[in-house]
Amino acid sequence: MDIVNNSFGCDDCSFKILLCGNIPVDDFRIIRNTARQLRYKKNETIIKQGTKATHVAFLYKGIVKMAYEDRRGRNLIVSVLSEQKFLGCVNMFFKDTNVFSLVAVEECDICLLDYKVISRLVEKNSVFASNIFRHSIGMFEAAIENYVSLAHRQANGRIADVLLYLSKNVYKKKVFEMSLSRVEIAEYAACSRENVITILKKFNKEGIIDFKEKTIEIKNVDKLMEISRNG
Repeated sequence: MDIVNNSFGCDDCSFKILLCGNIPVDDFRIIRNTARQLRYKKNETIIKQGTKATHVAFLYKGIVKMAYEDRRGRNLIVSVLSEQKFLGCVNMFFKDTNVFSLVAVEECDICLLDYKVISRLVEKNSVFASNIFRHSIGMFEAAIENYVSLAHRQANGRIADVLLYLSKNVYKKKVFEMSLSRVEIAEYAACSRENVITILKKFNKEGIIDFKEKTIEIKNVDKLMEISRNG
């Protein structure tokens, strides 16, 4: 992790535009002056599950995974998110404790915002509070939809679902370099690493994807969607 203060802009970021449009200039200045701009390397933990919430994070650039360790010690990936997203805001509704871990999947530029400052603004500004709440619900809704869909699909459908989600919502293109390892794909798709390898090879052989080292091209979106629907 490296401190990179003032290396990326505040005035044109989505956090200010989408969430802070209705707060006074002086209040936004407080947020800005107490923020820390940091650069996290791949696999570095940004926020750790179970620890006291001291910051919320705005993902300016890069890709992170929202991870959860259950009581049995199993690691699950709840969601994968790309720039620009407000992260960790859900902790405000869970007794100031980090519910999930946030881990850099690739190099990330993160703006860490003081939890107490954001909480005070939530308490005194109902519009800002509503924006935070709506954003939190939106992220949870996407995570819940993912887990509900995985619960009703076999491994083929799960992997197809993950590939479609990553292509559309994370990388936002049909040809992308996969930042997730095979183990992480397995944790996200709730299947074994061996299943991931076998199914990716199968999709590649059938011409649904073109898979070379870490680069994936979605060649047949319709077929992948059919596999996703039918499981």
